[in-house]
Amino acid sequence: MTRFRWATPWLFLAPVLVLFGVFKFWPTLWGMYLSFFEVRPYLGNRWIGWENFTTAFHDPLLRSAVGHTLLDAGVTVAASALLGFGLALLLEGPARHLRLLRTAAFLPVVTAMVAVAELWNTLLYPGSFGTVNTLLSHLGLGAQPFLSSPHSSLASVMLVQVWKSAPYDMVIFVAGLAGIDRQLYEAAALDGCGAWHRLRHVTLPALRPVTTIVLTLGVIRGLRVFTEIYVLTAGGPANSTETIVTYTYKEGIQNNSLGLASAVSTVLFLVTVLLTCLTLWWRRRKEA
Repeated sequence: MTRFRWATPWLFLAPVLVLFGVFKFWPTLWGMYLSFFEVRPYLGNRWIGWENFTTAFHDPLLRSAVGHTLLDAGVTVAASALLGFGLALLLEGPARHLRLLRTAAFLPVVTAMVAVAELWNTLLYPGSFGTVNTLLSHLGLGAQPFLSSPHSSLASVMLVQVWKSAPYDMVIFVAGLAGIDRQLYEAAALDGCGAWHRLRHVTLPALRPVTTIVLTLGVIRGLRVFTEIYVLTAGGPANSTETIVTYTYKEGIQNNSLGLASAVSTVLFLVTVLLTCLTLWWRRRKEA
């Protein structure tokens, strides 16, 4: 029995691994396979090699979607990390009321994204009867278009993403703050360091590994953003909020170009894996 003790953890993991294999790993591999074909339901797939990739790279709509995705990811990752770090500094501690506040702040993360998007769709209703526009009217600022204008729709979607993802980053930063040796703060205080210097020379260096994790997860989340954009704007108006994943969805589901959609998804998957590997390599090099 001792010889087979190593198999015990794998037996417990087996149901989850089977589910992941059927619903995640196998569809990913199958999508990579379909990216080299013209998918023709009921007629048989036709091998076309790299044609789907060539078509994708020459599509101006996809290039615009890539730009929107990179802008969205950069802004939301930075804003979420900064806001999450600020919340972590305010809510870090063992007090019971702080635990209640952290729980309340974390609620947007565990709320379904579709429900969150529909809520914000109501709040940001562009007419004078929208909740936010009503408040702005009382302040004498006038109604704003928010999601209905190509000039403000992407910024409005970013606001919703930051509101939902910042508490997630907060929890990671809180865990990092709890692991910092308190003697470092005491030594810094004895040396006459103020709050700003303690933050700069003690807290931030100690949180470097945690910050790397937050940024890595944020970039992955930003590159595959879909639900909030699809529910709020569906990529509009005038394709101003089109991202890589919404483009892929429209090509695959609405335009029935499953081969092209698979090619774009494959490239996005490979880029995500590459960025993750580079981040981990950079982190290990810094720690060494």
